Amino acid sequence: MPKYLDPKADLTFKKIFGQHKHLVMSLLNALLPLPDGMEIKSVEYLTPENIPDNPGKKYSIVDVYCTDNLNRNFIVEMQSVWNTEFFQRTLFNATSVFSKQLKKGMSFGDLKDVYALSLVNDEKAFANYDSGEYIQEYYLTNKKHPGEDIRTDISMVFIVLPNFKPQNRAVKKMHNLWLKFLTEIDENTVDADPELVQNSDTHEALDLLRTSAFTDEEMLAYDKYWLDVSTEKSALERERKDGYAEGHAEGRAEGEQSKAIAIARNLKAAGLDINFIAQSTGLSIDEISNL
Repeated sequence: MPKYLDPKADLTFKKIFGQHKHLVMSLLNALLPLPDGMEIKSVEYLTPENIPDNPGKKYSIVDVYCTDNLNRNFIVEMQSVWNTEFFQRTLFNATSVFSKQLKKGMSFGDLKDVYALSLVNDEKAFANYDSGEYIQEYYLTNKKHPGEDIRTDISMVFIVLPNFKPQNRAVKKMHNLWLKFLTEIDENTVDADPELVQNSDTHEALDLLRTSAFTDEEMLAYDKYWLDVSTEKSALERERKDGYAEGHAEGRAEGEQSKAIAIARNLKAAGLDINFIAQSTGLSIDEISNL
């Protein structure tokens, strides 16, 4: 039996970061580009099912959803299979959380920041960029003046785990440690990196991954997760090789259109510029105006 389980599985990831506030706080502070002096001091878990349901009326459940001492919202997901819909789903979740904050009588200035952190364990993520970069960041910004210092209410950060290589000392120590933990620890690990063992946060996370900490039922759920990942990846490979059947392609296009419309409604309700909404969703200005 292996000594550790892989932290990238649904069961293990949620056990570490969905049940231990100080660990998810450490992860967020390490991986998100938070402004200086605006580090997270405390977090409270929120129910992932509270994130608004998607256009198909099925709940869009994330791995971890929490708020901090400044009332900022954080959505954390571990994704093992990349597809183009995942980006739209992330944008949909983030804009939904942002717009749902606005209650009757509130000012738009009362809306708090939303950060969506996606850890993607698939080398195909953003492969069309052909850059090998492990971090992809998306914010609201001015197209003509991208360097302008404007408030960013919605931030999406994607970290492609297979592209990560340990960085130099200029990078925050915990940034390196958490990504080493997520990329190096798996069922083949016998002795963890001494740096991970010596740090209190990653040491605790390692203890939570020990196979002895899991019941037989949990081990079955863990194995089923990886079987489902393999099945989904195989299905995607077949689609890439064989091409989409016409009816499937039409249904997929309709689904993407529905998601784009739902995102546009959320952005419009939040009072965002119609041109930005058009750029973000691919919808025309006329389509957005008629929503």
